[in-house]
Amino acid sequence: MDFSARQNVEELMDQPGLDKGQHHLALEGLKRINWISGSDRIFWPALRRFSLEHPDKELKVLDIASGGGDVVLRLVKRAQQNQLPLRFSGSDFNPVAIEYAQQKANSQQLNVDFFQLDALQESIPEDYDVIMCSLFLHHLSDEQAVQFLKKIAAATRSMVLINDLRRSRMAYWLAYLGCRLLSRSSIVHVDGPLSVQSAYTTEEAREQAREAGMAPVEITHHWPQRFLLSWRKSA
Repeated sequence: MDFSARQNVEELMDQPGLDKGQHHLALEGLKRINWISGSDRIFWPALRRFSLEHPDKELKVLDIASGGGDVVLRLVKRAQQNQLPLRFSGSDFNPVAIEYAQQKANSQQLNVDFFQLDALQESIPEDYDVIMCSLFLHHLSDEQAVQFLKKIAAATRSMVLINDLRRSRMAYWLAYLGCRLLSRSSIVHVDGPLSVQSAYTTEEAREQAREAGMAPVEITHHWPQRFLLSWRKSA
């Protein structure tokens, strides 16, 4: 299999009319995968530093395409444990994911608001200090990715954080094996490897950010085959 060029493949989770039970099972599997791969740990150092730079201010953070909300909820708990005034919200295009995430937040008595948003077609709220997303960029075409980055760069007050997959042979086989070990969802089994085929390299992501007017950006590599793109808006 050739990973030198990206293959933009539609995933099962992106298709309309997905059975609610199957959707919930997939979200549970993704929650487990996000925990093992440390999605919240990838975001946390940047969020912690930013909060410590503003010790007397409650900072608002929006997670776009938040899915089942598990990454946001773990970040809320980290903020509480560190006594940092970070206030999180999540948004997603899919109402099933929003309902699922809000129920999880309420059951854990965590003050998080999840709301429906089509980030490609609708305006992005402009009252957030940080806009972040996890494993969303690879769902977009190159043109869509640039336009999305432009939108969130314009909307954020201060910072953008993008966590996503790196396209590589190793990433593909990690996804293939990991999704089967960590989830009972056939949707996750199919979509995990497809996500890697659709993913961007860090060089491609850097070029997209440049086209979106976000240069310079910082990109760091993280286990397992992830990258974090960070950008600060000029004062």
